[in-house]
Amino acid sequence: MSEWDRRLLTGSYTGKETRLMPYTSAPTVVSSIASQSDADAFRALNEEWISRLFTLQEEDRAVLGDPFGRIVGPGGDVLLAREPGSGTVVGCVALLAYPDAVFELAKMAVAPAAQGRGIGRRLVAAAIDRAQALGGARLFLGTNSKLTPAIHLYEEAGFVRITRNCLPVADYYARADTLMELK
Repeated sequence: MSEWDRRLLTGSYTGKETRLMPYTSAPTVVSSIASQSDADAFRALNEEWISRLFTLQEEDRAVLGDPFGRIVGPGGDVLLAREPGSGTVVGCVALLAYPDAVFELAKMAVAPAAQGRGIGRRLVAAAIDRAQALGGARLFLGTNSKLTPAIHLYEEAGFVRITRNCLPVADYYARADTLMELK
């Protein structure tokens, strides 16, 4: 059995590569945020979809404007999907850390031109692995019912719907009308 096959079966996360969920065909590389240009790509990808579908809120601006201070510093991570060769960032997802080993999967985006290639699936798998590697005991997310493909993707990954009173945080985004937790 190859090392890669072993990682696929065990779900081990090295920080440089990730296991793939079934049906993934995207030839992207997923890695942690490392530079200001990575932070800029993270912000741009998220501002595009949030502004197109919703209203960019002050909390969005704060997190997107300072991912090192607001996400990485407190114990989370930002994962980026890059095109091999060029290194162009085509997708991203954040893991926000909370007390008691709780993480939120947030700010997931895939560039419109790169959608339909399994990049979102790969990012969700990488985020699950990374949350476990960071010691996470609970992983939740909030999304919107308008985002049907995202909800389907999360369900495929093992997330189930929960009610707002089951959220491990208070004062959560009002636009999040679909709340989920990894089981």
